[in-house]
Amino acid sequence: MKDHRNDRDIDHEMKRRMKEDIPEEKWRAIVSNDADYDFRFFYGVSTTGIFCRPSCKSRPPNKENVRIFQHAEEALAARFRPCKRCKPTGEKLPDQEWVNQITDYIDRHFRDKLSLEHLADVCHGSPFHLQRTFKRVQGISPVEYIQRKRMQEAKHLLAHTDQSITEIAAEVGNANVPYFITLFKKMTGQTPLEFRQIWQHGAAQEVQTYEYEHDHSKQN
Repeated sequence: MKDHRNDRDIDHEMKRRMKEDIPEEKWRAIVSNDADYDFRFFYGVSTTGIFCRPSCKSRPPNKENVRIFQHAEEALAARFRPCKRCKPTGEKLPDQEWVNQITDYIDRHFRDKLSLEHLADVCHGSPFHLQRTFKRVQGISPVEYIQRKRMQEAKHLLAHTDQSITEIAAEVGNANVPYFITLFKKMTGQTPLEFRQIWQHGAAQEVQTYEYEHDHSKQN
């Protein structure tokens, strides 16, 4: 029988079941950072894609976002990455993999309010170490990476939608419109309006060129 529920209802139901399926004993071990349960099970957090030992000192996750694994291999097979702080595989996480965790999180949450402290919290490290490691691996700071991601999305919206500058600024996580315009010009050399006008002019020229070449080929 076909399931007529929408995706939001199904997602809510899955989260409800995941929440109910976590035994209270294991949940208490997670929120109390109980080292006695280390290697008896592991837990992953769906919003970060990271898995930990129960004793991990990171901030307790929302219960609805938690998945329980009996072995670290199960978490890895489910595409969760080991926490840099508690090292659930017993091995030190390479800096490149940790930075990949950070960039993945930014790519999925760049529209949200992101700070260095927040990134360090969800990616299980200190702000100082995260800043230093990220810049060494990526060549730019986390803030610069966030800004580039937001401007990339802004350019896409300017080119392919009729949303206003104000709407686009809010859409990409920059609710302060004057700041958004200043930052956009600093990073692209154009204001958002100039970028949109240039793109639209270029797109119109491409259409005209295509139509001319198409008509010319038909004549031949």
